[in-house]
Amino acid sequence: MSDQQSYNDYSSFLKIKASGNHHTQLSVSFMREGFTILAFEKRRRREKENRKSAILKAARKLFFEKGFKSVTVESIARKAELSKGAVYLYFKSKEEIYSQILLNDIDKFHKKVAGLFEDGGNASDMLFRLSSTYVDFFLRDRELFRILITFMLHANHSNLPEDLQNHIIKSTNKTIFMEKIFQYGIDRGEFPPSINVRQCRNAVWGLLNGIISLYIFIGSESKRDDLIRSTVNASLDIFIKGLKNS
Repeated sequence: MSDQQSYNDYSSFLKIKASGNHHTQLSVSFMREGFTILAFEKRRRREKENRKSAILKAARKLFFEKGFKSVTVESIARKAELSKGAVYLYFKSKEEIYSQILLNDIDKFHKKVAGLFEDGGNASDMLFRLSSTYVDFFLRDRELFRILITFMLHANHSNLPEDLQNHIIKSTNKTIFMEKIFQYGIDRGEFPPSINVRQCRNAVWGLLNGIISLYIFIGSESKRDDLIRSTVNASLDIFIKGLKNS
C-alpha cells in the first residue's frame, strides 16, 4: 500500500467520526494507533539500515588504511561512533563485515557489465568496453580495489571462515560474461577456435589488475587516471592482435 493510499483511507475514517457512532470512533482510534505503529516501525527500519551502512562505511576506511588483520570490531565501532555491542547486533564478526563489503561491491560491478552484449559490436569492442568499465569502477573506488586485491593475494591467510571465503572467491570468479565474449568472438570467426577461453579470461583479468595496481597509488595524481587507461588500452590492443594471429 502506498503512503498516499494509506493517507486517503485514514482521512475517510476521520470523516466518519462526526457521526457520533461509538463503534466508529473506536475504529478511528484503533486506526490512528495502527498508523502510529506503522510509522514507528518504518523509522526503526530506516535507523537500522543507517547504522548498518555506517558500520560498513567505517570498516571500509579501516580495512583500506590498516589491512584486515589490524582492524578489530572495537575499532570499527569507534570509527562508526557506535558501541561495540551495537556492531554485534548487525554482524557476528569482523570477518562477516569484511565479506559483506566485498560481496556488495562485487555485485555492483557485475550489474554494471551485465548488459554488455546489448550494446552490440564485435568481441574486441566488447573487451575494450568491459575493460573501460572495470577501470572506471575501481578508479572511483580505490578503497575497494585495495581491499579486493589484498584478499586475492592473501585469501589463504585471511582468517575468514571457509564458507565465507569460498563465497567471495566464487563471486570474484563470476566472470561468465568474459568467457561469453571470447566464445562470441570464436563463433563469429573473429578469434581462432583453438584459443583456451578460460586462459584468455584469466589473462585479461591479470592485465587489468596488474596495470591498475602498478599505477593507482603512485605517480602524479593529475596524470594517474589517463596513464592507467592508456596503458590498459595499449596492452589490450596488443593482446587482441596476438590472439587473432595465434
